[in-house]
Amino acid sequence: MSKKMLGDLMKQAQKMQQEMGKIQEESKRKTVETSSGGGMVVATVNGALEIVSLKIERDVVNPDDIEMLQDLILAAVNEAIRRAQQMVTEDMSRLTGGMNLPGLGNIFG
Repeated sequence: MSKKMLGDLMKQAQKMQQEMGKIQEESKRKTVETSSGGGMVVATVNGALEIVSLKIERDVVNPDDIEMLQDLILAAVNEAIRRAQQMVTEDMSRLTGGMNLPGLGNIFG
């Protein structure tokens, strides 16, 4: 491989790395929202896979059935995380042209 080809390849890699950084920052600002229990629990997660909001309707809070509330929270949060991961993967696929590059599946560590 010639020095010019290697230099061009390095430039492309640097450009792709910069673009990945931009997409990561954009993803952190984007959110997904899911609910469980017919909207009784609503979870919002950003592209950094952080819970940014959790809303619980008063009617679902029953001191005699804490397990149901816990299940509803888990269901809403887990689905929001799955959707946020999917959102980030779709955003990254714009950069990679749909190629499945190792290590890009979980870009936030």
